[in-house]
Amino acid sequence: MTGIKTTGEKKMMLFSGRAHPELAKEVAAELGVGLVPTTARDFANGEIYVRYQESVRGADCFLIQSHTTPINKWIMEQLIMIDAMKRASARSISVVIPFYGYARQDKKHRGREPISARLMADLLKTAGADRILSVDLHADQVQGYFDGPVDHLFALPLLTDYIRGRVDRDKLTVVSPDAGRVRVADRWCDKLGAPLAIVHKRRDPDVANQVSVHEVVGDVRDRVCVLVDDMIDTGGTICAAAEALFANGAADVIVTATHGILSDPAPDRLKNSKVSEFVFTNSLPTPGEMALDKVTVVSLAPTIARAIREVFEDGSVTSLFEGDA
Repeated sequence: MTGIKTTGEKKMMLFSGRAHPELAKEVAAELGVGLVPTTARDFANGEIYVRYQESVRGADCFLIQSHTTPINKWIMEQLIMIDAMKRASARSISVVIPFYGYARQDKKHRGREPISARLMADLLKTAGADRILSVDLHADQVQGYFDGPVDHLFALPLLTDYIRGRVDRDKLTVVSPDAGRVRVADRWCDKLGAPLAIVHKRRDPDVANQVSVHEVVGDVRDRVCVLVDDMIDTGGTICAAAEALFANGAADVIVTATHGILSDPAPDRLKNSKVSEFVFTNSLPTPGEMALDKVTVVSLAPTIARAIREVFEDGSVTSLFEGDA
């Protein structure tokens, strides 16, 4: 297979940065193409060098790079790769970012803070990106920060299909780990026909400066609870929410999240949790220490490949998710 696919006079070329090549290879296999051979290396001082081994002139280029650890290095590599495509006369440049870095910094909470998600969009546009494809952005408004098309993909169909095959829906309750994720959990309820519960965090009135206690709003006793979130970073919030569910009589807890960031001390927290299963997508590489029996990873490659194909063929990306978003 080569990195080129043609349709009429159009030419698709698929590229990968070094952040998560396994996912890029899966996407390439789904599309029936190879990844364009690329030379990429670091200089002694940390500067990144990139050169493509095939001409990209006149091609519709799709660059896959997820913003995993070390996040700033891989963002910079992506910007350099975009610049190289632009200067080599690519016809169009679409950046595929399964996990969009800095999306949590989507607004100013206090004075003298940045809006880093907007800065990310500006950097991508300035480098030469024409289009962004991303999965389950932390905040919907991030789509509006980029001056160009943004295709917002959803992992909901993949994850709900997996849960449907694992749990009797008559025993299932969908749980939001906090008030901010209720909208996401509500979509799960619609998809699975299950009731909703919410873990509500509040200050302990009897202890000064205490973090929070967790109250469960909704019936979870003797139910299989599916805690849903868009990402898990250190695992503190989700594991505390799971403990609250067990304390309120839940029969079992399964945790699902699109993006398994899993920064320390997440590995230890997940290992020591009573949660029976953690389900992530492969939007980010799973750390080696998370190779646990109770960690399941489902692949986004078919979803991303279908979206790339629709963009290349001037189809409708939205049609892939009608009824799911």
